[in-house]
Amino acid sequence: MVQHWPETVCEVSVSALTDPPITDTIHGLWPDKSEGCNRSWPFNLEEIKDLLPEMKAYWPDVIHSFPNRSRFWKHEWEKHGTCAAQVDALNSQKKYFGRSLELYRELDLNRSFLLKFNVADFKDALARVYGVIPKIQCLPPSQDEEVQTVGQIELCLTKQDQQLQNCTEPGEQLSPKQKAWLADGDTESRGLRVCEDGPVFYPPPKKIKH
Repeated sequence: MVQHWPETVCEVSVSALTDPPITDTIHGLWPDKSEGCNRSWPFNLEEIKDLLPEMKAYWPDVIHSFPNRSRFWKHEWEKHGTCAAQVDALNSQKKYFGRSLELYRELDLNRSFLLKFNVADFKDALARVYGVIPKIQCLPPSQDEEVQTVGQIELCLTKQDQQLQNCTEPGEQLSPKQKAWLADGDTESRGLRVCEDGPVFYPPPKKIKH
């Protein structure tokens, strides 16, 4: 279950929204293996029509500036949802998007996320709340900045019943393949990488001028 911080996304993508949401929002529910995918299964907005109020609030497209927000949901379904659909609890568009929204509410990352300024602090805080080890991705520092910026958090789930589990074991290092996947595996995540140990910046929402 991947959630990203809109302020950081706007730093990564020049086409992102000018007034992003002020809380973490859903990026997607991603199977860690692309097996059993049905790429020919078309996205149908009508199937999730009753979910649209929540989708617009908690799963907005903060990556692109185009007005057709359903294009982002279409991408998530075709790339990830059609793979997740091999699990009974996720075997339709209504189930996939509905379960993702349920997990977002249940995990309630915005409430539990403590504004610390060290990667280890973030991990410890999340581990205390959820009892599992997350993956945290950052935007590397630019020439004008000295610290990395929090961009995205992954909470890993079991395949069949979507229960929380460790993304990595204590002290375990991500393999080069995992690092490459996190950095480049999804076009929306381009520019992000697994956070280095040390200081990290959690950007506050920008003030909107009226």
